[in-house]
Amino acid sequence: MTGADTGTSYEGGCHCGAIRWRFTTRLAPSQWPVRACQCSFCRAHAANCTSDPQGSVDFYLNEPHALQRYRFAYGCAQFLVCTVCGVYIGAVIEDARGMFATLNLNTLTTAIEDLDDPVPVSYDAEAKDERIARRISRWTPVITAV
Repeated sequence: MTGADTGTSYEGGCHCGAIRWRFTTRLAPSQWPVRACQCSFCRAHAANCTSDPQGSVDFYLNEPHALQRYRFAYGCAQFLVCTVCGVYIGAVIEDARGMFATLNLNTLTTAIEDLDDPVPVSYDAEAKDERIARRISRWTPVITAV
């Protein structure tokens, strides 16, 4: 973790280190929204995700060949999985305004104790346009893309 005028940075990545990320936010960890999506993909990966539309994310590929982009349902987001160790890192969506991400908190390098318990959420009732709009408004802007 590093402090800066733009916030505090937290690092994470997959188990083998092939895919890394840095999340910078002004929010204290106790203020992070922690979501446990109830789709079959997120449940299979036991994902607990967060984002901050006022923060930023940088992705780093130590082994570019290890990045697998997986799409399902509407196909509007890319779910990032390491092909070496199998870890689900997070997801990204891109439009004319840029790229936005949500991060799987289970991939944090250092455990953070004051996170809230995950809130189970289901987005099954959303239409494609609603899903895209929600993600762009709530997910974190990506600075260094994958």
